[in-house]
Amino acid sequence: MENNEFNKSQVIKYLLFTFIVAWLIQIGVYFIAKGGNDILSTLVMSAMMFVPFLGVLVARKSLKGMGWIPKGKNIVLPMVFSWFAPIVLTALGAVLYFLVFPSHFDASGQAMDGFLIEQLEAAGISYSVYIIISIVACVTYAPIINTLLALGEEVGWRGFLYPQLKDKFGIKAGRIFGGIIWGIWHWPLIWLIGYEYGTEYFGYPVIGMLVFLVFTVALGIIEDWVYEKSGTIWVPALLHGSVNAAATLPIMFLVSGTGSAMLLGPVPNGLLAGLPMIIMAVFLFVRSAKD
Repeated sequence: MENNEFNKSQVIKYLLFTFIVAWLIQIGVYFIAKGGNDILSTLVMSAMMFVPFLGVLVARKSLKGMGWIPKGKNIVLPMVFSWFAPIVLTALGAVLYFLVFPSHFDASGQAMDGFLIEQLEAAGISYSVYIIISIVACVTYAPIINTLLALGEEVGWRGFLYPQLKDKFGIKAGRIFGGIIWGIWHWPLIWLIGYEYGTEYFGYPVIGMLVFLVFTVALGIIEDWVYEKSGTIWVPALLHGSVNAAATLPIMFLVSGTGSAMLLGPVPNGLLAGLPMIIMAVFLFVRSAKD
């Protein structure tokens, strides 16, 4: 990775573009979702992941030096970690959540979307087989597919903004500030459509916004660590993609109507289910001063 000295003008241009465009898109998602078109709203949110990439171009920051062509053996361990660690951490967090809330666990699928069950039955697939298929996908090809989407964010956050903030404030403070900014970038979705936590929890939407910051700070620390270790932007994108893939699995076992408990899990952006990831991030955060 090339040296990234703090450039105030570039950072301001990047943040203004990335936030204004993304927040306008999120407002648009609200109206699309309100109209009942969930598929379109999901596609638009996926496209929004490339706004940080465009923000780097608008800021006139060169994309060189982000490690587009992986080199050396140093990439192997960070890549393996990024592919499989999110799955392990998510599984541990989900087990912890369901141990605390056993009444929220359902492996039959009957508490989920009835339309999904009907579609599976029409295809002659049992819910247990569907779970197995999903787990196999999560471990094999899903992280790779998600990497292509996550790359749009990683170029902006880990490739550009984090190095800038670390140069200005130091590694630890830079990672914290970067995670907070990354989380705030998602706030309109949490407020307008109940992104990640729904709307039926105490303190909506403020508490959800704050809980999400814990998640983005923790995940940002881990992603920045693998970026530094690997020297290529593809590895944090892979980790991001693996997190997104793994996060779909605990939902398959969750009953509906858990209300405020969604702030706790079972996906890793909840405070309880996110503990394994938070502990990992704290370990890397403390160790960063020694690296």
